[in-house]
Amino acid sequence: MDTIGTVSQSELARRRRQLRRSRSQKVFQAGWQLLAVSSLAGFLLWTTTSPALVIETPEQVEIEGNEFLSDRAIRSLLPLSYPQSMLQVRPQELARELESAGTIAKATVSRQLFPLGLKVTVHERYPVAVASEGNAITPGVPPETPPGPSPNPAVESPGVPAVGLLDEQGMWMPLESYTALDPTAQLPQLRVVGPLEQYRSEWKSVYQSIRRSPIKIHEINWQDPANLILKTELGVVHCGPYSPRFAEQVTRLGEMGDLPNQIDLAQIAYIDLTNPDRPSLQRIGVTTPPETVPTPENP
Repeated sequence: MDTIGTVSQSELARRRRQLRRSRSQKVFQAGWQLLAVSSLAGFLLWTTTSPALVIETPEQVEIEGNEFLSDRAIRSLLPLSYPQSMLQVRPQELARELESAGTIAKATVSRQLFPLGLKVTVHERYPVAVASEGNAITPGVPPETPPGPSPNPAVESPGVPAVGLLDEQGMWMPLESYTALDPTAQLPQLRVVGPLEQYRSEWKSVYQSIRRSPIKIHEINWQDPANLILKTELGVVHCGPYSPRFAEQVTRLGEMGDLPNQIDLAQIAYIDLTNPDRPSLQRIGVTTPPETVPTPENP
């Protein structure tokens, strides 16, 4: 009995010591946790008020990837007020704000400490053509070449402004989205006339053909579905209804670079490329059927 009593008293004392150590450890851990939370709160308070981690001016926002819009124009799209704490900046929200503008296709925003500020990388929607529903005169677009027969009046697309810009993919951008941001931005020289929905699905391939042409093309007129009209350095060109042969028609036009040396362009009403295998031209004031276009192979 004595042995059992002695063991029980010893076990009880050991358990009491363990309990005291456990309580001491918990108090110690709680103290450290409180210190850590207090330190973090203090750090956050310091960072939000410290001049060392505050963006003071727009120039601390670094812009990369822009070719058309200026750095200043892109900075103006950011909903930031200065001075601005780095911790109050939400990079993803800023990126979405930039992408909501028609001028920016993709944007990424990140914080940087050295140098202190933000880094913004953008991929612009580069405009390649000025597009209009009708014959409105647009600043920066070259004057028209000698007119051919008047096309049908424009039919406006619902919800689409009268004048805007197109990128290579056919994305419409309001003209003001560029001119308001950067009045000095140079507008594209190519002009497209006609309802956007009439040619949007074909625009990418059409533009690629136009861009590769050695003959300068100033305007593409889609107002008459029965006759796509080009205005070029050689004059007005009739292509007939748009068809998969458009690239072939533009290629055939590119082979007419010697035409000014063979005929006075001022006498030509229009060049007919409806059949690119047999191009012809109609002279001004002549009622006879169109004549074959002279080429080096067909003088």
